[in-house]
Amino acid sequence: MSREQKQIPKHREWRWLYEISRPYLGWMMAGVLLATTVILANVALLSVSGWFITAMAISGLTGAVINYFTPAAAIRGLAILRTVGRYLERLITHEATFRLLAGLRQWFFERLEPLAPARLQYYQGGDLLSRIRADIDSLENAYLRIVTPTLAALLSTVLMVLFLLWWSPAIALTNLIGLMIVGLILPWLALHLGMNSGKQIVEARAALRQRTSETVRGLAEITLYGDPQQRIDTIHKENSALVVPQRQQNRIDAGSTALTGLFSQLTWLTMIVIAIGLVQNGMLNGPELVMLAFFGMASFEAVAALPIAFRALGETRSAAGRILDLVDAEPEVVEPIELKAAPQHFDIRFDKVCLTYPGNKQPALHDVTFHLKQGQKLAIRGASGSGKTSVTQLILKFWAPDSGQISIGETNLCDLSGDSVRALCAVVSQQVHLFNTTLAANLYLAKPNATQEDLVSACRAASILDDILALPEGFNTVVGEAAARLSGGQIRRISIARALLKDAPIVILDEPTEGLDAKTEQAVTKALARLLQGRTAVIISHRPQLLTLADQTIVLDAGSII
Repeated sequence: MSREQKQIPKHREWRWLYEISRPYLGWMMAGVLLATTVILANVALLSVSGWFITAMAISGLTGAVINYFTPAAAIRGLAILRTVGRYLERLITHEATFRLLAGLRQWFFERLEPLAPARLQYYQGGDLLSRIRADIDSLENAYLRIVTPTLAALLSTVLMVLFLLWWSPAIALTNLIGLMIVGLILPWLALHLGMNSGKQIVEARAALRQRTSETVRGLAEITLYGDPQQRIDTIHKENSALVVPQRQQNRIDAGSTALTGLFSQLTWLTMIVIAIGLVQNGMLNGPELVMLAFFGMASFEAVAALPIAFRALGETRSAAGRILDLVDAEPEVVEPIELKAAPQHFDIRFDKVCLTYPGNKQPALHDVTFHLKQGQKLAIRGASGSGKTSVTQLILKFWAPDSGQISIGETNLCDLSGDSVRALCAVVSQQVHLFNTTLAANLYLAKPNATQEDLVSACRAASILDDILALPEGFNTVVGEAAARLSGGQIRRISIARALLKDAPIVILDEPTEGLDAKTEQAVTKALARLLQGRTAVIISHRPQLLTLADQTIVLDAGSII
């Protein structure tokens, strides 16, 4: 298969964000309408209040009669509308954002799974974590800080200018020019000035996260063998690389805020000058002048946040691009279009199988041929790097062979989905991952509907039941980060119990007793013997005890059987 990247379409981030947001458009548009309502309510409240106070003052000085109740009721109504609207706007927009992020994470993991583990080996752990967490979280800005304020500003600007047109075209035009400068020109400048620094922030943040994660994992080795100060200096350098673009963005924000204030005040003063001329010509009265002045001042609430929001657009777009770069990668194994039914017989056949990993000239496997009958156990021996693990990776369909054929029963692996192949297999390896949750939860991974009796039976067969029951919380014991509360032998036997629970017809053992002391190795080997009964098994090991379980043996050297 071709491992080349897909051609990247222009503006793919925005098309993708729209597609991923479509299920939540109702929530999003409700948030936009509420944001528009709040802006208009605030502008109307300030304008009516200015008119009312001025009119009351003139009435008090001249003795003129004024309708007190209607504007007073309007002010109270607008104040309530603004308060309730703001609450509902925050509630709805954040609900839309959380729904979007939840859907995005689910979408992301659904597309990440086919890339594991083969394609993901090209990415460092800290970088993957940054894409999964920081980059996805950055996308909340797309709706909260960009889409909602922009659409609300557009709607409210149209309505506000139409209102001002009824009073004075000159005032309406002045207000429109000011709003366009602050809401269109300044965001455009902020966007272009902040695009590169936004991209640099995303990349520097990922690099810092990777370096920090790597340092924490290797802290013991650094302390024992390395130079901690050198590592600290490296992290400081990575942090400095993040601070520089952040400072640049802060300067852009400061400049945008200053210019927003400048142009809004200039617009406001110009509107007042025009309104004074209209008062002198008898086209406006005093309260109306104050109302329009307050209206102009409040109208810039609609666009004041846009320059800073668009400055962050570069960071948001870069984060979206990093996510798409990952999920758009071609998986190393292409699933068949037409799937065949899962095999009913479980012998394994390799026929002239060759595999070369990307970037390597030396093949990992070359013309490997063997036939493992159902129920038999095959031991694979060889030096490190001879291709032993590559055989198991091919059986599990984590990789696809460059040539040759692999079959289970009479079915070619190319005609089976990866999930259906892995459903037939249980794996016990040297490196066992237990999640930082309870022992029971780790066992349920193999059989989610297992009963307590199933857990007890599997753990008894794996010779780990007594150890579990000796723990204060038994099966409810939290194993800790990297299973810190368990010994190496206990971890291996829990892995065996998990394999027993899965009850798969094919078992793969990849150095499961490596690094164990003699007593623990003996206990684990006995548990493995019970696991392998009646099952087809591939055993990778050089431990004599474990090799006694095999019916036949092949030896690999530089990817070939010797």
